[in-house]
Amino acid sequence: MIPLRDNLPTRHAPVVTLLFIGINAYAFLKLFWLGSYAGQRYLLYYGLIPCSLTGSCQVTGRAFTPEVTLLTSMFVHAGFFHFAGNMLYLWIFGNNVEDAMGKVRFVVFYLLCGLAAAYAQILTGPASRIPMVGASGAVSGVLGAYLLLFPHARVLTLVPLGFFIHMAEIRAVFVLGFWIVIQVLNGFLTFSSEGGGVAWFAHIGGFAAGCLLIGLFKRRTVPWGWQRHRSF
Repeated sequence: MIPLRDNLPTRHAPVVTLLFIGINAYAFLKLFWLGSYAGQRYLLYYGLIPCSLTGSCQVTGRAFTPEVTLLTSMFVHAGFFHFAGNMLYLWIFGNNVEDAMGKVRFVVFYLLCGLAAAYAQILTGPASRIPMVGASGAVSGVLGAYLLLFPHARVLTLVPLGFFIHMAEIRAVFVLGFWIVIQVLNGFLTFSSEGGGVAWFAHIGGFAAGCLLIGLFKRRTVPWGWQRHRSF
C-alpha cells in the first residue's frame, strides 16, 4: 500500500516538516550531482558505519566522529526511491504530528527517534562496515506517533491488486499497522543476513521510539487517538 495523503488539516504551517524535507532534498541533489564514484565517497563520509561506533573497526579519512554521523546519516539517501519514499511519508504524516507537538518539540522528537532507530539497527549488526543512511528511522518514529494520535484518520492509498491498482481511503490504523507488520516480518526474515539493503530494525526501533515518546512530546490539549470521535 502506498499512501498519498490524509484527510487531516493542520492548524499551523508545518515549518519543521518542510525544513527537514528541504535538508534531505539538498543532500540528495548534492549526491546526484557528484556522480557515481564521488557519490559513494559522499555516503561513506556522512553515513553511519556501525563498527566505527562500536569500536570493532576503525574508519579513516572522515571529518566527523562516529557519534556525529548518527545525525548526519539521517539526512543522506542512497537513491531516488529511498529519498522519495521517506519524504512522502514524512510529508503525509509529519505535518499533523508537528501540529500536535509544536515546532521545537517536533525537532527533538524527530532526532531522538532517528537516534533510537540507528542504535536498534546497530544492535543487530555491531560489526557491520556498511554505511547506514536515510531518514527512515526518524520517519518511522513519526509514523508511530501518528498511529497513536490519529488512528481513525483516513489515508488515500494506492492498493496494488495483481495487474490493477485500486485507490481507496483507508483508516490510518490499517495503513500503518500493515506497514509495521511488514517491517517486523522482513526484519526477522533477514536477521542473519550480513549484506546491505533495507535497515528493517531501524524502522522497527524508530517506530517503537515514536510510540514510547509521543506521550512526553504531544501538547497536553491534544487527545489520544482512542479519545477521538471516529467520524473524521
